[in-house]
Amino acid sequence: MNPSITDVDAATLAAWLAQRGEPAYRLKQIRRAIAHSTAADFGGLTDLPLGLRGALAEAFRWSSVELATEVASADGETRKVLLRLHDGHHIESVLMPHHGERNSVCISTQAGCPMACAFCATGEMGLIRDLTRGEIVDQVRYWQRELRSRDDRVSHVVYMGMGEPLNNYGPVMGSVRALTDPELFGISPRRITISTCGIVPKIDALAEEGLPIDLAVSLHAANDRTRAMIMPVNRKWGVDDVLDASARYVEKTKRRLTFEYILLKGVNDSVADAERLGRRIAARGRTSMYHVNLIPVNAGPGGFERPSAEAMELFARTLESHRIAATVRISKGQDIAAGCGQLKVPEGRAAVPL
Repeated sequence: MNPSITDVDAATLAAWLAQRGEPAYRLKQIRRAIAHSTAADFGGLTDLPLGLRGALAEAFRWSSVELATEVASADGETRKVLLRLHDGHHIESVLMPHHGERNSVCISTQAGCPMACAFCATGEMGLIRDLTRGEIVDQVRYWQRELRSRDDRVSHVVYMGMGEPLNNYGPVMGSVRALTDPELFGISPRRITISTCGIVPKIDALAEEGLPIDLAVSLHAANDRTRAMIMPVNRKWGVDDVLDASARYVEKTKRRLTFEYILLKGVNDSVADAERLGRRIAARGRTSMYHVNLIPVNAGPGGFERPSAEAMELFARTLESHRIAATVRISKGQDIAAGCGQLKVPEGRAAVPL
């Protein structure tokens, strides 16, 4: 099968155009069209010669994803799409507008996920395969084409969909560079967030990339016993390992880091848990560089329940007593299974814990 145009880098496309005797400026035209055109295929790029459009269509696929289904939340904002890949597998992606101020897109980096977190529906699928750079970029591009038709655009991207981004490091970083490329999407790296469950060597690698992107680390417990029970990855990298890597990331990048913390009633939501978490983060110093997102668990695997609103607020206040900013965040799109930990497609195999 021909490669998707989003899986072809600028140098390769430039060489292809040169072999056809096309002028150099065609490269910039095509790359801009990739990110900003509302066309459904190469035939719609009417600023290109007809012969070139035909040659592009013969050599490359216009997109690596195809819409299967779409659902909208009752809030009138959040929308989720099921996208079909060339081999018949599927992924999900979510558009989260924020009152006309910004358009955030939540994207997947793998079909399925191998991490098997106890509260996450995606983890029940197991890993089907990694996505290519183009398959990651084309999720943003799907929403960008639709928003452009309304004179709007994607403003923020969060790598928080299906899969563990840092386990698909090369394609993920390739997609980040495409999304931030001023000749493509031109999204500010400060508006891109990568989430990880704590792949320590890749956190260190990310710190060396020289990109001012935001990092969100899924912690979800303040001690190894609890974290290992709900996150098998903790058997390889414990709480201290993850906190130390997070501190190195902050020191290297000077970027504020977010800890994601799913609140599970009776599991990790006590004042003692909050005290322990606050002390362990504060022990790394520079507490102003950390923020804890407290997320009440969404309906999904494991049968976990949400703590009361009072318990969640008390947890936040306890963290704040250690000078660590904390916010209770309610996921959008829960009614269409688009909230944190709810993405899943009807395929895959049982997850095998690490």
